[in-house]
Amino acid sequence: MLDRAVTEEFLDCKFEELELEIPKDISKGQLVETFCQYVEDDYYEWLKDNFKSFFEHGEPDWEWIREKVRA
Repeated sequence: MLDRAVTEEFLDCKFEELELEIPKDISKGQLVETFCQYVEDDYYEWLKDNFKSFFEHGEPDWEWIREKVRA
């Protein structure tokens, strides 16, 4: 789960860089929460895809994994 305070700071910086303003009918809190949910959904899908790749779709190459652990 993303840290909402850190995400808010990130959005503040990016909005300032791009000279963007939040529309008046959207609160900053709503925007931060919605952005966090969007990123978390994408992050979960990314984790699932990487899990499949790393563990060879349920048939892991333990020797390759051992090499990664040692590195």
